[in-house]
Amino acid sequence: MAELRHSTAARASNSPAKRDSDASASSSPFLGSPSARGSRSGVGGGGEDDGKDAHRSSPLLPHHHQKRVHMLASPFRSLLALEDPRSPAASTSYRILLALLALLLAAGVFSAPFLWSRLNTPYLCHKEGITLHCPETKEPPSLWENPRAATTSWKPCAERRSDEPSDVPSEKETSGYIFIHAEGGLNQQRIAICNAVAIAKIMSATLILPVLKQDQIWKDQTKFEDIFDVDHFINYLKDDVRIVRDIPDWFTEKDELFTSIKRTVKNIPKYASAQFYIDNVLPRIKEKKIMSIKPFVDRLGYDNVPMEINRLRCRVNYHALKFLPHIEEMADKLAARMRNRTGSINPYMALHLRFEKGMVGLSFCDFAGMREEKAMMAAYRQKEWPRRYKNGSHLWPLALQKRKEGRCPLEPGEIAVILRALGYTSGTQIYVASGQVYGGKNRMAPLRNMFPNLVTKEELASAEEMAPFRRHVTSLAALDFLVCLRSDVFVMTHGGNFAKLIIGARRYAGHRLKSVKPDKGLMSKSLGDPDMGWASFAEDVVVTHRTRTGLPEPTFPSYDLWENPLTPCMCRA
Repeated sequence: MAELRHSTAARASNSPAKRDSDASASSSPFLGSPSARGSRSGVGGGGEDDGKDAHRSSPLLPHHHQKRVHMLASPFRSLLALEDPRSPAASTSYRILLALLALLLAAGVFSAPFLWSRLNTPYLCHKEGITLHCPETKEPPSLWENPRAATTSWKPCAERRSDEPSDVPSEKETSGYIFIHAEGGLNQQRIAICNAVAIAKIMSATLILPVLKQDQIWKDQTKFEDIFDVDHFINYLKDDVRIVRDIPDWFTEKDELFTSIKRTVKNIPKYASAQFYIDNVLPRIKEKKIMSIKPFVDRLGYDNVPMEINRLRCRVNYHALKFLPHIEEMADKLAARMRNRTGSINPYMALHLRFEKGMVGLSFCDFAGMREEKAMMAAYRQKEWPRRYKNGSHLWPLALQKRKEGRCPLEPGEIAVILRALGYTSGTQIYVASGQVYGGKNRMAPLRNMFPNLVTKEELASAEEMAPFRRHVTSLAALDFLVCLRSDVFVMTHGGNFAKLIIGARRYAGHRLKSVKPDKGLMSKSLGDPDMGWASFAEDVVVTHRTRTGLPEPTFPSYDLWENPLTPCMCRA
């Protein structure tokens, strides 16, 4: 076989192609001059033995590949059997190569446990059909209480001080009467009532009991006295503002308050200052004696009114506005049933789940769903908000940006993953306050499967018990409000007046009450990371939410009084 390889190589060297290759090789700048090549062969002149050795060194490699091989380092040429292993250079190269391999092997041995644990770390969750499976986590000791409560020392102090003199004007001295429509749902109406008392105080006017205006969404005709204790409301504020139940008898043109422009103060800017009311509204009230103010949503600011006015708004919200006794009693029953569902006293969580069709549509965020479902939502948005929808081409990048910024409502499945990461187990008792969830049972399935002890007021009470409350939608909302207020932990999934008022009331009532406000921006980033393991995710969630547990916080310009009543309404214990 050696002779065959040699004769074949010799014949190949005499071929025209070989001669052309040799000619081109002689001109290669990487191989040097012919004399240099002869000196490297070990004998002067390049005889037959030299050609034989050259061809035997790599009989299967073309000549242009041989040029590349000569450029390799000596250890690699030795490893590829392209250099005589008995030469001193090759022996040194082998030692170096063996040392490198030994180092790589040692590094692999030391890093193997870490790599193995990394490869076997479970990702966030996996889904089987409509069931979502997430790893169980260890329940931390502060799961049901505020872990930083001991670091604060605040107490509520919005009530009227005993030594505070009353400066309420008499009926003859009053500057006039104001009348407002409290619009929206129950919680927006509550804020409007507090603001109405405040502007009556600013202008030394008499407040006519506000009318709860029928809302286009709620479609409810509830009156003030159907929800709130009117006697308590008027008596509690008697030293602050004069309040009457109805329009005075001497005023015979009552219909004008609802229809006449002459009796209506319009164009009040949002978050107007106290001075604006004194300069622009008070003269008209003095002139006409009775005036209606509308619209009346967010028409009074926070940081541009006296501190005592903000303190009065807290007094109305937390002390003067009380629900009727039968609503309070039913809420107490529901809260008691939540705490006794396991046969012994257990804490419970209240979850305000904002994922109704209207909220999903108005958010203009993108959510998981089938193509048909997304097309239906696009048509709904185009119909309800044509100016914002336009042709829809700009909505996808807008939706991505809003999700990154944490401005999208959390889906039921997303809040389920967050709660599990915080340490809540499948045995957690959860009261859900929500409207009709968009997507129905399928959308709720991941949350309900992970937390099977999840109930609503309709599941806690019988149909007979709920019948009196179905007459007014706001009565049902009042029940949700009170059960959430009494919970051990309150969790919100999106903003809104309901969540703001609950968190603010819990801050005011006692700083030990825990209220979780998820960091939706962080959640968007973490839930979108395919390489993040469960342990890392859970640690990020716990660390991030240590400071998002509903403690009183220092206020800032244009702060929201209803969510954080610290500065005007609380004082050091």
